[in-house]
Amino acid sequence: MSEAPSGKNNIKTFLVCLLAATFFWLMNVLNQDNYSIKLSYPLEIVYDNSAFVPLLPLPKRVSVNVSGNGWNLLRKSWLNFNALPVVYKVNNPNKSSYINSTTLTDQITELFPDLHVNYVISDTFELSFERKIRRIIPIRVDSTGINMGEGYVISSIINVSPSLISIDGPLSLVKAYPDTIRITVPTPKIQNNYDESLPIPLPVSPLVEVSHRNVYVSFEVAQYLNSPPQ
Repeated sequence: MSEAPSGKNNIKTFLVCLLAATFFWLMNVLNQDNYSIKLSYPLEIVYDNSAFVPLLPLPKRVSVNVSGNGWNLLRKSWLNFNALPVVYKVNNPNKSSYINSTTLTDQITELFPDLHVNYVISDTFELSFERKIRRIIPIRVDSTGINMGEGYVISSIINVSPSLISIDGPLSLVKAYPDTIRITVPTPKIQNNYDESLPIPLPVSPLVEVSHRNVYVSFEVAQYLNSPPQ
């Protein structure tokens, strides 16, 4: 009966010794210098977004190789939940085709004064910007294509709301839009007053902002009578 407790005590003693040895080994390791690891940090690209549009997705993170004291590396790699992003400013977006790794390394070094930044993992990040422009385009209804029921005619002006839309985006894409947008009324054989919301036939692009995607078209309809025979 006395052997079981003794065996349990031996296991507990062994575990305590193992944990203590691991703790002291870890403390010794973390107090040493010249360890190197790869860190991934948030990256913020700053540019004049009122005048330029990025044609390619901007990188959100940057990976760097750093070396230093074990404690500092542990804090930066595991305890960086609230890490401030590395800010890279693009001064001339229309002339910048990549992120300069040397400049980026210098900026990261300022954020990590207690570590030595060896190099940025990626040599370059590709950038592509284009000047942002705005166009105001009128909307018109294709009145000749409206299909009226037999004996019915449009008896009022054709109302379109909005009659103008704005399009913002990169120069090359916005210039490709038509000078006038034509709206087709799809309803066949119309016999009653018309008031519908219709989609504006424009391509969808994440780089282009369109003020409206639908337009309201309305007009009145009347039935005409044949003149009686003479």
